Amino acid sequence: MARAPVVDPGGHHTARAVLHGVAVHVLARRRSQVSGRFGLRAVPGGITTPAFGEGPEVVRISGDTLFREVAGECSRVRIEGTTLEEIAALVDADLSTGFDCGADAPPLGRTDLPLHWPEHAVRTILDWFGLGWRVLDSVVASQPVGVTSATIQLWPEHFDAATTLTLPTGQKVNLGFSPGDGYEPEPYVYAGPWSDARPGDAAFWNAPFGALRRYAEVSGAHDPEAECRRFLEEGVRRVATEAH
Repeated sequence: MARAPVVDPGGHHTARAVLHGVAVHVLARRRSQVSGRFGLRAVPGGITTPAFGEGPEVVRISGDTLFREVAGECSRVRIEGTTLEEIAALVDADLSTGFDCGADAPPLGRTDLPLHWPEHAVRTILDWFGLGWRVLDSVVASQPVGVTSATIQLWPEHFDAATTLTLPTGQKVNLGFSPGDGYEPEPYVYAGPWSDARPGDAAFWNAPFGALRRYAEVSGAHDPEAECRRFLEEGVRRVATEAH
């Protein structure tokens, strides 16, 4: 992976807000209304629902375009300059009914205003999620027998790609990639033990929920993917030593 560009705070905040809003109120809302589930997935250059319903149906973002695929038919709309109402109508997502995927999900707000889609900043977030998915798959695959993992999901509420590992001792640790949030505006990769124990060097545990490495720290590495993987594996190793 080539060295990532520096995150522009203003453009990044706008991109994160609009991408989060569409992910929650179009993709997750539509999947929930049909199937009762709202978890999402990252795919190269985009975000998608798993296939759902009798169609089956998939709703996904690729680049600056939203696609709806039902059976053998595909419809699409460019997000830039289109209102949330218009995008939701394309996929039959009912914005008039309540939808709750967690307290941190963005409110619906105005739905009749054209959306601004800062393409470069959005691509940075989508590439971060794509990197995260590859790393999480690699970390999960490398775990020894006896370690179990939850399905990797892009959670609409917190808007992070994450999984939970359960170690043979019963200890649990969340591993994930966030595009930034109220705690840390920059994208970051994190390891979050469920317990309050922070084994080993206290400097490793640099966040209230565990440990994180910021986008700027890992994007400058020779191999950002390997750097993120080493960080997460180190977090898991430290949690595993808690019982010894």
